[in-house]
Amino acid sequence: MPIRQTLTHTRVPVQIWTDEVDDLSKQQLAQTASLPFIHHHVAAMPDVHFGKGATIGSVIATHQAIIPAAVGVDIGCGMVAARLSLTANDLDEVALKKIFNQISRDVPVGRTQHSDSRALEGAAQPFAAGLEALLQRHPKLLKSLGKMSKWVDQMGTLGGGNHFIEVCLDEAQQVWVMLHSGSRGVGSAIAEYFIALARRDMERHMIQLPDADLAYFQEGSEHFADYVQAVQWAQDYAMANRQAMLDLVLAALARHLPPFTVTTEAVNCHHNYVAREHHFGADVWVTRKGAIRAGEGDLGIVPGSMGASSFIVRGKGCADSFCSSAHGAGRRMSRTAAFRNYTEADLVAQTQGVVCRKDKGVVDEIPSAYKNIDTVMANQSDLTETLHRLRQVVCIKG
Repeated sequence: MPIRQTLTHTRVPVQIWTDEVDDLSKQQLAQTASLPFIHHHVAAMPDVHFGKGATIGSVIATHQAIIPAAVGVDIGCGMVAARLSLTANDLDEVALKKIFNQISRDVPVGRTQHSDSRALEGAAQPFAAGLEALLQRHPKLLKSLGKMSKWVDQMGTLGGGNHFIEVCLDEAQQVWVMLHSGSRGVGSAIAEYFIALARRDMERHMIQLPDADLAYFQEGSEHFADYVQAVQWAQDYAMANRQAMLDLVLAALARHLPPFTVTTEAVNCHHNYVAREHHFGADVWVTRKGAIRAGEGDLGIVPGSMGASSFIVRGKGCADSFCSSAHGAGRRMSRTAAFRNYTEADLVAQTQGVVCRKDKGVVDEIPSAYKNIDTVMANQSDLTETLHRLRQVVCIKG
């Protein structure tokens, strides 16, 4: 499906891959497109919805500038998935419940973290020197981080919100493990610290913006290089965090299922990040906030909601999308609205066949709060091709 809408009343166009976009999101996209350093156009993926500062599902190419709030507060948030040698025949009802309980014990979720980080110290250790160097240049960041040990204890933890761990089956009834998480508290602290610095820079230079959360760093400015370094650190930490959790999940499965192997190399992709890339004749910074890279041949993951399908995809390298794709179903209503409109009984009905939490604490993650994932995938048929369709049988929410 090609571009469905184009906003042209802005300094550069906004190209949108869906008809399902509200006026508030359009306004936010237009504000971003009005900035003087935006390159060529702004791309909005089919899961686009309103976010803080920049719209979730937006891809923003910039000349010599980065908007920290467009990268987001969960720097490096993304997905990892791996196919196993197990099949549906290995997953009876008793095994599924044991798996759910074991993963829930082994992987801290929400605000919890590991009480004894020694088992994961090896995974966290490579990040100590980089963080220490950043703190030497930005000692006030230490206050945002709290205790120095916290980021070590959070290696291999899920977090909350829409983060999840799932056991899935593909079209051949092969078992997959898939999870969604990011850079945890340390990434959030880094993001909030630099977003505040960017705002102060705008005030100091008396730069007027349509939204204060669009504050930016220009290349060569006081904090630009440090922010790029900090973002790279958080992106690497987020990827290592997902790998640490994947290892914990595989170990949990091994306790209750027949012996198995990982039959494909894990697919691992960020969807809140910034990278240096070449598009439309220029080397630019590309910020993907709720979008994955989908260059020709790139493997990616596009998850649905609790109770809906997810997809392993291969990118087609669409130039107009800056070689990008949707990162998931995308919310169609806020968490507050979901709690107001749905009940625990609705959640139970919409997650039939899935071993998961079905209490009022996760009603905001009910499938009806999200866009239809099949519509999202149809709208981006020019961006990706589907390799596997997955349906979850176990889901652990943050």
